[in-house]
Amino acid sequence: MMNLTVASIVYNENSNIKRFLNAVHHIADEVIIVDSFSTDNTKEICLGYSKVKFYEKKFEGYGSQKNYTLDLCSGKWILFLDADEIPDQELINQIFEITQKNSSKHDVYKIKLDNILFGSSIRYGGWGNVYRERLFKKEAGKYSDDIVHEKFLTNKDIGTISGKISHYTYKNIHHHIEKINLYSQMMAEKMLIDGKRISLFKIVMGPVFTFIKTYFIRHGWIDGMVGYYCSVTLSYYTFLKYLKLYEKLKN
Repeated sequence: MMNLTVASIVYNENSNIKRFLNAVHHIADEVIIVDSFSTDNTKEICLGYSKVKFYEKKFEGYGSQKNYTLDLCSGKWILFLDADEIPDQELINQIFEITQKNSSKHDVYKIKLDNILFGSSIRYGGWGNVYRERLFKKEAGKYSDDIVHEKFLTNKDIGTISGKISHYTYKNIHHHIEKINLYSQMMAEKMLIDGKRISLFKIVMGPVFTFIKTYFIRHGWIDGMVGYYCSVTLSYYTFLKYLKLYEKLKN
């Protein structure tokens, strides 16, 4: 069995995929890429790397897409990353120790994300102390079937690994607003499936509470203009997901 598979689901990642593959190609025994039929040259770039195994599947939600990807992995260990995420050298060294020298104490590891927006690391507002389960043994768990905001489900002991993942969140404001529109639509669909209901009070006050929580309570103001921007756009996302849920319920 291979020691380490690096896995990622992608769509139109030509601005990120080469940097991603250059960063992980040397530590992986194989790289599994599942593409949602990109319309740019993501596929051509991926096929230029010898360890990449490239697959295409219609996107039906983040949870199901990731679980499909897990089934394709051959490694004893899986490092699951997004195409806009890059492990730093300390993390790479730790991954090597765990996967190549059998020095693991856990079956699942959380890794810290360094969320970078417009060239700045976001330290506050709920963005600065984020850990996610990204390194795990192949049989240690799977993802929830949620179409968005999926969770890694496991009954194994979870450890924390040193080092971090640099997450280059959005290329520009236009790209960010596109993502907000997409994610709010998917989140409204998720809430509808889960039987959620919405009130006018929540539509009006939810964004206000979100801004107060991220900017003041979680000290987003310390990050300056980027912190203010994050709080405002997260409030906008909150407004859109509730309004879109309202629209779906009315229809």
